[in-house]
Amino acid sequence: MTGKAKPKKHTAKEIQAKVDAATTNRGGGKAGLADRSGIEKGGHAKFECPHCKITAPDVKSMQIHHDAKHPKIPFDETKISNLHVSVATATVAESSKPRPGVRGSHKK
Repeated sequence: MTGKAKPKKHTAKEIQAKVDAATTNRGGGKAGLADRSGIEKGGHAKFECPHCKITAPDVKSMQIHHDAKHPKIPFDETKISNLHVSVATATVAESSKPRPGVRGSHKK
């Protein structure tokens, strides 16, 4: 017969992983919306596709997106809009705002 061993309910490692997952900012949801959009704090989304308005962090990622989603239109790097250009002047004046964080939390 098998299955006679009783498993432990919860290990300390598993509980610590749950606490870490609950208190770490992963950049999702409403809190991460500003990070992804790049509007207020200069988030991770730097470039915007001129055709479908999707955002990407760098030119290489935008080129991969363009080749996959818009194969009939030739890729032109000059048409890509940089979202951080307008944000950069505002963040210089207000440098007290926290930068977008992928890890870290204010909750403990």
